[in-house]
Amino acid sequence: MKKLLFVILISFSSTTAFAEKQHAFATWGNPKYNKDYQHFDYANPNAPKGGKIILSAIGSFDSFHPFIVKGRGAAGIGNIYETLTTSASDDPSTSYGALAESFEIADDNSHMIFHLHDHATFHDGHPIDAEDVAWTFDQLMTHGSPSYQYYYGDVEKTDIIAPKSIKFHFKNKNNSELPLILGQLPVLPKHYWTSDGRDFSKVTLEPPLGSGAYKIKDFANGRFVTYERVSDYWGKESPHNRGFDNYDEIRFDYYRDLEIAREAFKAGAFDIWNEFQSKSWATAFDIPSREKGDLILKEFPHKRVAPMQAIIFNLRQKKFQNIRVRQALAYAFDFEFLNKSIMHNVYTRTDSFFDNHILSSSDHLPSDDEIKLLATFKDKIPKEVFTKNYRPPISDGSGQNRQNLRQAAILLKQAGWSVKDGILTNNNDGTEFRFEILIRQQSLEALLLHFVQSLKKLGIIANIRRVDTAQYQKKLEKFDFDSTTLVIAQSNSPGNEQREYWGSAAADRHGSRNIMGIKNPVIDSVIEKLIMSETYDKLITHTRALDRILLWNHYMIPMYFSSSDRVAYWNRFGMTNIIPNNGVVIGSWWIDINKDNHIQTLR
Repeated sequence: MKKLLFVILISFSSTTAFAEKQHAFATWGNPKYNKDYQHFDYANPNAPKGGKIILSAIGSFDSFHPFIVKGRGAAGIGNIYETLTTSASDDPSTSYGALAESFEIADDNSHMIFHLHDHATFHDGHPIDAEDVAWTFDQLMTHGSPSYQYYYGDVEKTDIIAPKSIKFHFKNKNNSELPLILGQLPVLPKHYWTSDGRDFSKVTLEPPLGSGAYKIKDFANGRFVTYERVSDYWGKESPHNRGFDNYDEIRFDYYRDLEIAREAFKAGAFDIWNEFQSKSWATAFDIPSREKGDLILKEFPHKRVAPMQAIIFNLRQKKFQNIRVRQALAYAFDFEFLNKSIMHNVYTRTDSFFDNHILSSSDHLPSDDEIKLLATFKDKIPKEVFTKNYRPPISDGSGQNRQNLRQAAILLKQAGWSVKDGILTNNNDGTEFRFEILIRQQSLEALLLHFVQSLKKLGIIANIRRVDTAQYQKKLEKFDFDSTTLVIAQSNSPGNEQREYWGSAAADRHGSRNIMGIKNPVIDSVIEKLIMSETYDKLITHTRALDRILLWNHYMIPMYFSSSDRVAYWNRFGMTNIIPNNGVVIGSWWIDINKDNHIQTLR
């Protein structure tokens, strides 16, 4: 709910150096909350505790060990763990103490020290100490998901300098983000994992020992998992926790796909539903419960970086390696018609990997600083990077898309393809242009079917293949696909995670986030400059430069985004009226007993 398990998509960076203990450290500027803060503004510290909430998950799970590539981790497992620091949704560029009571950062950014709370314990009462932190870090770097190795690659070593204090030494003093992202480290119990023959490198369905607000109460493999609030949780009175962890139990029920889950929600099987499909938002909830006010649909605006939702290509395949081919495929995607005919005109076309934010390059021609940076790669990047703002192809919305398809045909001809017997064929080796679009959501089929029909007019044979969530995840981990749709979320302060999104070193490593297989030395170089940004202005410069290079290489077909979160929920909750810029925080809601009594009579 409130606490998310370690996620590579969220990151921070900082040039601030502290020579003394601090309660928080900011990416840029100063923390919003001072050392005496009592709670986050968007949380109600007097929220009543109690009740049970039921949520949904899609697919299945076979592991309670989410830190390795193997297995499918259970939904909500992050609730049982605590990290060194946390962040506020109304101050996302600052880290506040969680397990760590305070921190020190060397003036030259050569190391960082975390000082743990004296009273922090695991659920079995065992104290959490620096040895647990060091052991966790070593295990994640040795046996954990590749994401950890990329994320923390600039850590040289750890030193336990006191039972409750640990020092991280940095290889690179210029990696100003590293102190911030180290705070996102989950801390696991060494005494638990090193006993009774447990193996950190293997999946397990043994409920693990944690240190967070919840622990596993019950589960059925692949069907559901229930968490119960820990009555003696050590951190329940910590300022960052006040107003959160309000439910006695949190249960996740698994469903085969989104459509089945949505119908179950409408029938009252679970409590909250995030709707990502415009058609369903507009038409699927016209039921008596909504008319009576028992089922609420609400749009919560946000100002966070909009995720890049796109059709991506597996660049490891020869047919997608020509930039003209990828550009031609983008001309066949008719967003204007689809938005009008299928998506109720509620979406905005995405034209940046950092859309809806100052980091986006789409509304700004390159600045002098960007030009200076990009000029060093002048002969290695598309010339449009210097003179144009990227825009995806625009159609007339008629559904015919003739002009764009003519441009696509020209590009394909320039790339060495021609139509023979109705099928686009490579002039050199006679290969026919065929590919498969892998999906896991039925809702995407109508949208992609129109794309497939447009491709057919170009002589390209594309087929849509729908698989279940487990198959989909395995295929992406092994890069076993031609094309698929992907949502790439970014933080307001990008950094080390960009290595894994686009870095050459990640392209051939199974389980990495460079799913497309991008190998571009220029991008590698710009990523390193971004990570080493000394000021926020430089971060903007480097991020926009990276954005332009990615966009003008046409690695994917941008789709669309929404500037609000669409949430449907059964009317049994209380919540504050404060919505942070990062969006609604459902983890701060609570059960309103009066509303709940009414809703329970309907179930």
